[in-house]
Amino acid sequence: MGFGIILALGSYLLFGGEISLNIFLLFLVLGLRFYSPVQNIVSYMSLMRIMSASMERIVEVLNRKPLPEPDNGHSLISFDIEFKNVSFKYDDTVVLKDISFKIPQNTITALVGPSGAGKTTIASLIARFWDVDEGEILVGGCNIKDLKTDRLLKYISMVFQDVYLFNDNIINNIRFGNKDAGKEEVIEAAKAARCHEFIEMLPEGYDTIIGERGATLSGGEKQRISIARAILKDAPIVLLDEATAYVDPENEILIQEAINSLVKSRTLIIIAHRLSTITAADQILVIDNGRVIERGKHSELVSGGGLYSRFWDKRMKARGWRIAEKQKEIINM
Repeated sequence: MGFGIILALGSYLLFGGEISLNIFLLFLVLGLRFYSPVQNIVSYMSLMRIMSASMERIVEVLNRKPLPEPDNGHSLISFDIEFKNVSFKYDDTVVLKDISFKIPQNTITALVGPSGAGKTTIASLIARFWDVDEGEILVGGCNIKDLKTDRLLKYISMVFQDVYLFNDNIINNIRFGNKDAGKEEVIEAAKAARCHEFIEMLPEGYDTIIGERGATLSGGEKQRISIARAILKDAPIVLLDEATAYVDPENEILIQEAINSLVKSRTLIIIAHRLSTITAADQILVIDNGRVIERGKHSELVSGGGLYSRFWDKRMKARGWRIAEKQKEIINM
């Protein structure tokens, strides 16, 4: 609009003989040059807001106190897990409310419940991503606060929905579970995780660079590499957070076979929404609104008439769901 005013006023003065053509052109050029920095200031203001918000997050992380570490951590010889009157909240949002349960060593425990009930939080607390607000978590009879964090994490393998792979070759991504493993051990883990075949078909095999977050791989392929990483780590405790949630049926079968190879003789905690995958679990904990409201085997819970039974009934109905045939209407004119 300013340039338009300069053009109109300058033309009026030019034709009125008040200014020369050179002066008129000079003001046109200066007018264009004047507004360019103003436009840059507007764009820089938005960048400044982004940088300010980012700096606040960085400062928040730098100022956050690390979890307390014991001077001399314990070593574990058994790997049963127990929650004793555990309560936990994120900021002001209460997630777990005075929950208690036991997971015997070398058994399979499934956590089920509606979204937001606290299932993933339970898995994260076992790995001590956060400390509980009340109560205690015991592994092998030892409070996890009395274990050094590095040692605790050596006892745990985790396979979550959101798999993170590094911008590196496949062999190093799998070896992340055990940095001292040789190539033959990596290949054996990949075979157990049902990913050796597709890796061999890649241009450079195990030396193929897969990009940040495994950008060149499908969701099922990333999940199987994550399981191979967990198999190679050979930890006595395994946390699975709906590892087959976002994959196609063919990949789901391969991932389930890989999980069966992973969980032999281990303490397994599995978070599941597909109830058909946990019917053989040693115990099922039903979580709702931060509390354990039911526990038992599949057959017991199905006949119990509670929340799990309702979930199972809906699951059976969903399996029989079909797209209805489109009804055709004939209109007589």
